[in-house]
Amino acid sequence: MSEENKTEHKRPSWDEYFIGISDAVATRCTCDRGPGGCVIVRDKQILTTGYIGSPIGLPHCSEVGHEFKETIHEDRHKTKHCVRTIHSEMNAICQAAKLGISLNGATLYNNKSPCRNCAMAIINAGIKRVVCKQRYHADQDTTRLFSEAGVKYEVLSEKVAEYPNQ
Repeated sequence: MSEENKTEHKRPSWDEYFIGISDAVATRCTCDRGPGGCVIVRDKQILTTGYIGSPIGLPHCSEVGHEFKETIHEDRHKTKHCVRTIHSEMNAICQAAKLGISLNGATLYNNKSPCRNCAMAIINAGIKRVVCKQRYHADQDTTRLFSEAGVKYEVLSEKVAEYPNQ
């Protein structure tokens, strides 16, 4: 190839590549509060994906609106959560179960840190590494759980995801 035909193309790292795919998966979300996308990979091969959406056959936020529940935290501050949908990590894990795909030893890529419940499912699914684009506002338990369970946990940016009506 001649020098004039060369182009400057920087290939993304594998982590950047799969995080980019998780962002694309998030475009399928049916709840607009905090679009989430997840990709589960083993040996650089995609096993399953998931996005934030309602259970199969149930109405989506985009069709009937949000279903908010208020949570009062230990320090007495309140947050609102939409409970109509399933998080992207849970959808990806459920997809693997439905298709009979083992996630043991896999890496999970997500555009946000998993919540506590998703972290526990990730641990029990045998996923050994989690890479996230940014932090979820309530990931303190996630960090602790992953540390105790020996799950390698990497967050690429310390930016905290923001949600409307939080």
